[in-house]
Amino acid sequence: MRRALRDSGRGAAAPRAGGTERPAATDRLGAAEAAAIDAWWRAANYLSVGQIYLLDNPLLREELRPGHIKPRLLGHWGTSPGLNFCYAHLNRVIRARDLDMIYIMGPGHGGPAAVANAWLEGTYSEVYPDVSRDAAGMARLFRQFSFPGGVPSHVAPETPGSIHEGGELGYSLAHAYGAAFDNPDLVVACIVGDGEAETGPLAASWHSGTWLDPVRDGAVLPILHLNGYKIANPAVLARIPEEELTLLLSGYGYRPILVSGDEPAAMHQKMAAALDQALDEIARIQEAARDARAEGPDGQANGRVRWPMIVLRTPKGWTGPKEVDGLPVEGTWRSHQVPLSRVRDDPEHLARLEDWLRSYRPDELFDADGRPVETLRELPPRGRRRMSANPHANGGELLRPLVLPDFRLYGVEVDGPGERTAEPTRVLGAWLRDVLAANRGRFRLMGPDETASNRLDAVFEVTDRVFRAERYPTDEHQGPHGQVMEVLSEHLCQGWLEGYLLTGRHGLFNSYEAFVHIVDAMFNQHAKWLEVTRRLAWRRPIASLNYLLSSHVWRQDHNGFTHQDPGFLDVVMNKKPEIVRVYLPPDANTLLSVTDHCLRSRDYVNVVVAGKQPSPNWLPMDQAIAHCTRGLGIWEWASTGGGGDPDVVMACAGDVPTLETLAAVDLLRQYFPELRVRVVNVVDLMRLQPDTEHPHGLSDRDFDMIFTADRPVIFAFHGYPYLIHRLAYRRAGHPNLHVRGYKEEGTTTTPFDMVMMNDLDRYHLVMDVIDRVPSLGGRVAHIRQRMADKRLAMRVHTREHGEDAPEVRDWVWPYGGAS
Repeated sequence: MRRALRDSGRGAAAPRAGGTERPAATDRLGAAEAAAIDAWWRAANYLSVGQIYLLDNPLLREELRPGHIKPRLLGHWGTSPGLNFCYAHLNRVIRARDLDMIYIMGPGHGGPAAVANAWLEGTYSEVYPDVSRDAAGMARLFRQFSFPGGVPSHVAPETPGSIHEGGELGYSLAHAYGAAFDNPDLVVACIVGDGEAETGPLAASWHSGTWLDPVRDGAVLPILHLNGYKIANPAVLARIPEEELTLLLSGYGYRPILVSGDEPAAMHQKMAAALDQALDEIARIQEAARDARAEGPDGQANGRVRWPMIVLRTPKGWTGPKEVDGLPVEGTWRSHQVPLSRVRDDPEHLARLEDWLRSYRPDELFDADGRPVETLRELPPRGRRRMSANPHANGGELLRPLVLPDFRLYGVEVDGPGERTAEPTRVLGAWLRDVLAANRGRFRLMGPDETASNRLDAVFEVTDRVFRAERYPTDEHQGPHGQVMEVLSEHLCQGWLEGYLLTGRHGLFNSYEAFVHIVDAMFNQHAKWLEVTRRLAWRRPIASLNYLLSSHVWRQDHNGFTHQDPGFLDVVMNKKPEIVRVYLPPDANTLLSVTDHCLRSRDYVNVVVAGKQPSPNWLPMDQAIAHCTRGLGIWEWASTGGGGDPDVVMACAGDVPTLETLAAVDLLRQYFPELRVRVVNVVDLMRLQPDTEHPHGLSDRDFDMIFTADRPVIFAFHGYPYLIHRLAYRRAGHPNLHVRGYKEEGTTTTPFDMVMMNDLDRYHLVMDVIDRVPSLGGRVAHIRQRMADKRLAMRVHTREHGEDAPEVRDWVWPYGGAS
């Protein structure tokens, strides 16, 4: 690729260090080449307008009539001509340099442009044979766009070449960098819209160049497209002085190349020159870094890089109507969506639309059968070099399974339930260390400055954190070539990982539980992407998006209320059951088993919640594997009554709820030895749903066998209690279900005081049993009072001594493994 990147035959002069360039535009393209690129641009524009407006008469072979117009005009014109312009020019450099390139459209409402170019390249018809590359296929292409049963108006999974769900703005550049990591021969062209550039995630994404390694990674070519407006307002970056804009982008570490204008012939020359200059500069950067790397670990391979980017200024709605009803349209916010809105009812609007469409001269672009003319068929790259057919944009085609060490060898010894403790995520870290070592180039660990805090620091025995800015002698585990990506932006971690997964690799995102909420919307978009791709046979399965949430709600006693929120589980559970999985392993061995399963899975979002603080080890490895495979189960060793029908079911999900449940069972054994208690632990939260609602769900029969249909169930849950009710509301025994969990009570306090604040503590669980088991009757009032007094005493102890009382802090399960 180094040869191909530079072998354009038109080498541009090296840009000034730290400077801004306006490339020379004279004679960059020959007359025939310029005419072909312009024809492609006109064809893509024609197809974009046709998708928004036309129901029939796709080639205007007859006069346009109201019946040819869609009854509902949906779609967005304003950004499409600029996107088509970039696409046409990128096709030229792909062919000239034999580039491996994908195209990410940040302006999500550029859906018409994405579809138009995929159809022109032939990929769309290969994927959807009924949308053939002829007049009949063009009619279907137009009809399906933003039409019931058709395709969305934004860049979407249905569009070949897309890895970017365009329904929400701000994620394109993070996705682009994620795609480039560990892809040394890939160039990612990322079009950033000026409206999108105002979002928080995109603003942070400009920093991503600091993590891009020119030795082992590919390149990202950002093209900041300034057309001046968002939906109805000016765009900030288009209105600040040009000097200020270039200083901003230079400060982010880029060398901006400026292209602006509205006269097509001149703009073609300018854009061609800018792309040649940018790609030549990328080649120089990569060659220098890779040569230095070959000579030794020092040198330019480790230094900060100033990557080129293009700032493209064109009018919004370029080549569309200049004015409508006496008001300016082209170059204004009025061109954003549908410039001519009354086409079916207003003859003047209908005539203006026909003039607009004919201005692209479709008779020169499509033959008598409606096929693109030979000039257009010959212009784009061939086969998998087409951006709409590049396998990196269908990452499952490139996906290889991970080499996973046997997790059983990393487990902790369990002589008896709860006799020893371990830090679950520290145990997991040793396994992840070896996962990273065995999968260099296709597995990365992402996190917002929390890898060590979450006790995963064993990974630094085999890899560094990636960092390419200045480093000090006091820095630890910082280097230019690591597999751990840390940046204090959950948006970047999520966006990088999504781009990495969507292009055929694997990864894990570890985060403090409370702050993963920052990416709620990003998770939502990715889940929607996965849901749609499951219906598209040509989209190959990709590695699952895996979250490890630690530093969780029950052990954020030092950071306090701001760090206490388990609500991400509720967000996840709103998605389609085919897509999401939630796991709450109660100890270190179950965490190893669950994580191994998640890294092997495809096309899911897996959420694993696990503690990092020392906690009891309940299950030896063989039992842990069996328990995780079942997803939930009766812990016979903790239950009483010899396996018969219980008087009460004590259920739990999560490490701290499990501890408090078993401590409560210990108290019940002491005070009510005749009480038959069944302990049920839940690892896979989806098991609580009916099998008709989720693939992991239990049948009503199996659920009733475990939880009973008529006995009280006291459920200690890691998150908000109503989530359990949501999952189990259809069950016969739901009226008997009483859930304890987090109820938005928190502060900086001790671990046990935290569970008492939310009534999840062992004493309150015993009180719940007393209140809900009729057979205990009034004879136990004094025991209930004793439990309330214990809570008060524990509260007083924390206030006086600043730590939990020994009887709760040092409690150990006293019964061994016998039932």
